[in-house]
Amino acid sequence: MATSLYSKIQITNAFNFAPSQFQSSIYHPLFASPEADVILRSLEGTLYRLNSLTLHQSSGLFATMFSLPQPKTHYRVQPERNHRHLRGTLESEIIDVYENDFVLDRILRLVSGLPLPKWESLDEIELVLGVAEKWDTPGPIAQIRLTIGTPDFLKAHPLRVYALAKHFDWKREAKIASTHTLALNLRDAIHTPILKRISSKDLFPLFNLRRKRRERFKELINSPERFTAGNRSIYHCLRCGVAQLDNRPWQDLKNAMILEIERNPLGDTLGMLTGGMSEWPEAIACWEARCEREGCGGLNYNMVTTLRQIRACVNLLPQTIED
Repeated sequence: MATSLYSKIQITNAFNFAPSQFQSSIYHPLFASPEADVILRSLEGTLYRLNSLTLHQSSGLFATMFSLPQPKTHYRVQPERNHRHLRGTLESEIIDVYENDFVLDRILRLVSGLPLPKWESLDEIELVLGVAEKWDTPGPIAQIRLTIGTPDFLKAHPLRVYALAKHFDWKREAKIASTHTLALNLRDAIHTPILKRISSKDLFPLFNLRRKRRERFKELINSPERFTAGNRSIYHCLRCGVAQLDNRPWQDLKNAMILEIERNPLGDTLGMLTGGMSEWPEAIACWEARCEREGCGGLNYNMVTTLRQIRACVNLLPQTIED
């Protein structure tokens, strides 16, 4: 990880810059201590002073860098009285890290143990994680791990959280995120960019979870023990006890439910008294089906009991990917 970033970090020698070039530079207010001995510079030109020991202990990249022979003479930049604007003397070094201020602010807060502002989006987290990985900083990565497992990010971006979790081998977060991805239609083109970022090895568990849920649902919904009136080859009307039931309405509803669990693996539309499948033509026809024997007209299926059993079937389906 660290090797890939060496080309993006440059130690600036004193004699490449005149002091006038630093007159307008500004320190970040949280990283302006005159006692710190290393200065990082962002793409915007903001300077960040830190103790080299902090970077050495928190970052494998900087630990390696500081172990290499260093130039003897550098251009030292020191804060004026207000610790914001700079003046120069010969002595220390500026390290250009080629990251923007937002990313540097967050990653340096993390390595320094400073409070973090609230993360506003997963985009922000991914940017900082990218730098944390390049810099080989396990501490910040572990702290960010706690954040992406929160309900806000899991519900809003389950597939992206899954991709991150798999990339960093976070098994618990990957399993939780896999459950939340069941609400997504992965055939929708909107998910293509994220799916392309996930290796086939890591995509397989997601699609296998969906396949297992579909196959298990078929087994449960076809059970004659669970759905006696609809699935037994011979079943007589409970009201008259004479007429054999016509189970075509139930068969049509089963087929519709199997298509639905394939389209929406979460299955949250199934077994509902209102909304979801309750509005399907197949469901309406099933609940209205009656005994055809003259003088009987009893309902073929108990809607409430059947819906409760359908919901129980959904709850029995596997919820997460396997380890």
